[in-house]
Amino acid sequence: MFKNDPSRFEAADGLAAALIASSDVPLLLLDGNLVVVAASRSFCAIYDVDPATVSGCDLAKIGAGEWALPQLRALLRATASGNAAIDGYEMELAKPDAETRKLVLTARRLDYGGDDSVHLTLSIADVTAIRLALKAKDDLVREKAVLLQELQHRVANSLQIVASVLLLSARRVQSEETRVHLRDAHQRVMSVAAVQRQLAVTTLGDVKIANYMRDLCDSLGASMIRDHDQISIVVTVDDSTATADVSVSLGLIVTELVINALKHAFPSHRRGIINVSFETTGDSWVLSVGDDGVGVPTGENAPKPGLGTSIIEALANQLRAKVEMADLNPGTRVSIVHA
Repeated sequence: MFKNDPSRFEAADGLAAALIASSDVPLLLLDGNLVVVAASRSFCAIYDVDPATVSGCDLAKIGAGEWALPQLRALLRATASGNAAIDGYEMELAKPDAETRKLVLTARRLDYGGDDSVHLTLSIADVTAIRLALKAKDDLVREKAVLLQELQHRVANSLQIVASVLLLSARRVQSEETRVHLRDAHQRVMSVAAVQRQLAVTTLGDVKIANYMRDLCDSLGASMIRDHDQISIVVTVDDSTATADVSVSLGLIVTELVINALKHAFPSHRRGIINVSFETTGDSWVLSVGDDGVGVPTGENAPKPGLGTSIIEALANQLRAKVEMADLNPGTRVSIVHA
């Protein structure tokens, strides 16, 4: 563009220096030896540099020498030679008697002036406040995670205490009807406690359904199955994940259905298996709990819908799913289908 025309080289240098000096962002124009050709007013103001003395000063000698960083000079020299480019290079600027600043630098080689005239622009963005804000945010997130897990543990422990009080009361009352209601309430509280306990050990964010269901069913089996050679719970779940809210609802449904199967499917020490499965296909999913027990009585002996049925239907509605029951002959399967 300016080949063999020195006057145009000088004019271009003057124009570039004028543009740099008038910039509203911290900006330097350097020559190939990393000497400052021009500095923007904002650079001088922010980094406490005398505008009258900065031009012609080596970058390493600006201020108290805080810009004399070997890695920065190496990167700038590589950029001047055309072998590299600084794009988003982050560094710390440590100035005596001042807070250390975190800067993001971008350097570009300017293509004018011929082979013997090398110029670089160096722009500086101060991200100290942003980094401090992000650190504060991360600290708050970690603190929230600790507090939430502590709350979950306390809730689970409180539910265990309530369940123990209910069971103790059931043993003391004389009325058989009251005893049945108290035991039923005890099992409901224990089901919620089991769900809460499993969620308490998971990390924040989405919950991996497979691990959650296995841990939950292991907990239910440990507390409710006396002979594991007689009755077992088999869990088959894909690699799905769900939010904590959805996981709570799924866990409560599984707990209700597993407890119901343990109470009614295997009378008279009958052996059997309870199968818990969860499978997703796109946005659809199916949660199923089935057993190979005696099945659900029909006709006049058919049981009336109880509290457990109401809980399952309410949770299914909350998940925008429907409840389906199938006779497996032998056994029964209840599925929660979200299509």
